[in-house]
Amino acid sequence: MLQILANVRDGAWLTPERRRVYSLMLIAAALLYLGVLIVSARFQTSPVELQLGADFAQVWVAGKEVLEGKPQDAFDIAKHVARQREEFGPQAAGFGWLYPPYFLGPAALLASLPYYAALALWEGTTLAAYLAMIAWLARAQRLDLGAALLGSLAFPAVMVNLGNGQNGFLTATLLGAGFLALERRPLAAGLIFALLAYKPQFALVLPLALILDRRWRALVGASAALAVLTVLSVAAFGLSSWGAFFESLAVTRVVVEQGGPGFGKIQSAFAAVRLLGGSASLAYFVQSAVTAATLGALAWLWLSKADRRAKIAATLVATQLTTPYCLDYDMMALAPALALLVSQGEEKGYAPFEKTVLAIAFVAPLLARPVAMGIGLPLGVLCVALLFCAILRRGLPTEAFRPQSALRA
Repeated sequence: MLQILANVRDGAWLTPERRRVYSLMLIAAALLYLGVLIVSARFQTSPVELQLGADFAQVWVAGKEVLEGKPQDAFDIAKHVARQREEFGPQAAGFGWLYPPYFLGPAALLASLPYYAALALWEGTTLAAYLAMIAWLARAQRLDLGAALLGSLAFPAVMVNLGNGQNGFLTATLLGAGFLALERRPLAAGLIFALLAYKPQFALVLPLALILDRRWRALVGASAALAVLTVLSVAAFGLSSWGAFFESLAVTRVVVEQGGPGFGKIQSAFAAVRLLGGSASLAYFVQSAVTAATLGALAWLWLSKADRRAKIAATLVATQLTTPYCLDYDMMALAPALALLVSQGEEKGYAPFEKTVLAIAFVAPLLARPVAMGIGLPLGVLCVALLFCAILRRGLPTEAFRPQSALRA
C-alpha cells in the first residue's frame, strides 16, 4: 500500500513507455468509437435521430439560412429546428444556434458544400490546425515532437469533439496560438484572440491576463480586430442579425438554466449544482463565487514569480472554470495547458502528486460525461479545478514549493 501511494505521489508509474502505449490504446479506442458512430448513423430507429456529426448539422443549416438570405432565422429556435428537419428528416434532433453573428461566415462557407463533405472539411482542417499548434508549442518548448503529437491525438477530448461535430479544435488552437504568438507578434496574437469572439464565454480571463502581463499591443490588436469583425458581420448579415442575436440570449439563458444538452454534459460549477439538485439561483451563486475565486487566484499567479508556462496554463484552464456553459468537448482547451505543464515539469521537476494530477486531467474528458450521467457526479469540473489548484502551487515561494527532480525513466 505504501508503495502504491509512493508511486502516485512521485508519478513513477507513468513512464514514457506507458504513456506511449496508453496513447496508442486511446487512439485505437477513438477510431473504433468513430467507426461505430458512422455505421450506426445509417440504422437509427429511435423517435429522435442524431445526424452524423450531431451539433455540426445545425451549423451547416445556419449556413444554408445565410445563403438563402435569412441569417436572422438561425437565431429563431423554432425556425432553425424546423429547417434542420427539412434537411435531415422529421425525426432529426434539432439544436439551437447559440453563437454571435461572427460564426455565420464560416457556417455559410461550409454550407456551400454537401453536408458530409462540409463535416469532413470542418473537422479535418480544425484538427490539422490543432496539431499544428501543438507542434509549434512542442518546438518552442523543446518537447519531443512525436510524443507531443501522439499524446495530443490521444487526448480523449479529441474523440468527444469528433463524435459531436464540434469546434473544440478551433477554440484550443486559438487559445494556444494566441499565447505562442504573444512574445514576438503581439498584434497578431491580439487578432487570434479576437477570433475567440465566436465563443465569448471563454474570453473572460484573456483581458485580465493580458493586462497583468502588460501586453498593451496585443490588447490594441484584439480590440481593433474585434471592431473590424463586428463591422464585417453587420455588412455581411445586416444589423438585424445582431438584433436577433440579442433577442435569442433569453433562450440561451433558459438552455443553460434547464440544461438543454443535459447537466451531465455541461462541465461547469453551475451545471454541477444543478446536477446535484440545486436551484438555478444557488447555481448562479456558486458559479459567481467560483468565477471570482478563479479570477483572483489567476491575478495572484500572474503577479507572482511563477514560471510563465504555469501562468499561461492556468489562464487556459481558467477559461473552463469561469463560464456556466462549458461542455466536455470544450475541454480541448486543456491540451495546450497540459503540454506547457509537461514542458515545465520535465525541465524543472514535478511537485508531489503533480504527474498524477496531470494524468487525471488528461483522462477527464473521457469520463466526465458518462460519470455525470451515470451516477450524478460532476467529475469534469472537479478535475479541472484540481488541475487549476495544482498549477497555483507553482506560484508559491521556492521554499514552500519544492518540486521533485524530473522523472524521465
